[in-house]
Amino acid sequence: MNQVGMVGRLTKDPSMREMSEGRTRTSFILAVSRNFKNVQGEIEADFVLCSIWGKQAQNVAKYCVKGSLIALSGRLQSRHYDREDGTRAYVTEVIGEHVRFLDNRKAKEEEGQGQSVPQSESDFNFQPPGTTGVNVYT
Repeated sequence: MNQVGMVGRLTKDPSMREMSEGRTRTSFILAVSRNFKNVQGEIEADFVLCSIWGKQAQNVAKYCVKGSLIALSGRLQSRHYDREDGTRAYVTEVIGEHVRFLDNRKAKEEEGQGQSVPQSESDFNFQPPGTTGVNVYT
């Protein structure tokens, strides 16, 4: 089973690209806090490379900005490519299948962030039929 679920904040504005086959891909890095403290008593974070495709990719690019809080579920994928210097580079990322915007709409509008998040998840088909939502663990 290859299933990932996480909640975190975008480290910068998402980057959307139209791919050659006409599909839309949005990439971003999600900062996800660990659920324990280090020896200094601080909570650390992991910075996870994420991609999402299609209509949800367009919605993430349209409604999310640096600092947006989202829940993402999907699968882990690894790939590799050869650099110009002949070395092989490996990339591991989460391919998002479902996203949920967790920021408060009014808070975004009051901060003057420009775009506001949708009023409800049903506007953008955030979850497949028969599911009740993303589990969030704190």
